[in-house]
Amino acid sequence: MSAPEAERLARAALSRLIEPGTLKHLCLVDQLGAQALYEGLLAESEMDDLRNDVSARLAGIDPARELEQAAARGVRFVVPGDDEWPAVLQDLAGADPVQERGGVPVGLWVQGPMRLDELAGSVAVVGSRSATTYGTATARDLAGRVGHAGRVVVSGAAFGIDQAAHRGAIAAGGRSLAVLACGADRVYPQGHRDLVEHLAQEHAVVSETPPGGSPTRLRFLSRNRLIAALTAGTVVVEAAARSGALNTANWATRLNRVLMGVPGPVTSAPSEGVHELIRVGAATLVTGAADVLELLGVSGEHLVEPPRGRARPRDRISVRQQQVLDAVPVRQAAGVDSIARAAGVGIVEASTVLHALLRQGLVEQAGPGWRLAAHALT
Repeated sequence: MSAPEAERLARAALSRLIEPGTLKHLCLVDQLGAQALYEGLLAESEMDDLRNDVSARLAGIDPARELEQAAARGVRFVVPGDDEWPAVLQDLAGADPVQERGGVPVGLWVQGPMRLDELAGSVAVVGSRSATTYGTATARDLAGRVGHAGRVVVSGAAFGIDQAAHRGAIAAGGRSLAVLACGADRVYPQGHRDLVEHLAQEHAVVSETPPGGSPTRLRFLSRNRLIAALTAGTVVVEAAARSGALNTANWATRLNRVLMGVPGPVTSAPSEGVHELIRVGAATLVTGAADVLELLGVSGEHLVEPPRGRARPRDRISVRQQQVLDAVPVRQAAGVDSIARAAGVGIVEASTVLHALLRQGLVEQAGPGWRLAAHALT
């Protein structure tokens, strides 16, 4: 099943006309339908002054040629009505805007063999571009384990945490998808050419910006909503107080996705934003992939065992036995009467308990006295 050709052509033209995430225009697409809106523009109809913003560019757009040229570069245009279209993107229609960005994209330009309908249960891993060694190592390990568990790791191919997440998933044999702020046929940043080209060949890169489009600050903000919307949950590994990753976290919250934060050292400025998310209860603290898989899994799946200290021989004895054991000296053996007085129990009870502790290897006899066994010191 795929969308009608006329619908695809209309959306391809609107993708070129409408700046990604422009809420006013995307709401018109949602209300009127892409085809009706495009045909109205072609007929020079006045629609809430929208035509005045785009009419100068309308005549130069040939959507059929746009699709042909994109296909020649290995880029496909996925729209609502296609089997591949991620239905979860519709959640954006009901979400409040962030910094005047929002709305359901008219379509997504995709390069790579991975289909977008394979993203169910995927995990976004985002964070600071100026990541620390701790942050990149944590993101790489977390993404690798999440990817190995079969979940697609989604990020933005930026420096720092993003690239660590992509590389971690790939190294573990998992799948990864990059959402770009530029055209899906472009590489940004240039320093990640090998990474982005590998994702485009073996996994997928996705963009709301049409082919050839340049990355801009506002397009990064628009891109962030797609990262949050396409995934079941977002993990923020490192984010300073003004990090762009917090914009993605904001979207995850608005879309009722699971938001998770990896804590850093309390003195670390690159983790201030994450710590604030955790402090106010917006994000759940996670320390690794096991926590992420538990939060995103179905009930009873991937349950994490609470951390416990190493079991000691003393943990298996009763409180009364512990009371007597605490009164037994370490080196110089003591008599039963001395131990009984120190423990605050009777001599007969002390003797009974000492023999029980002897059978457990916690005390030993030294002539007429008693002292702790080496086993009890661990």
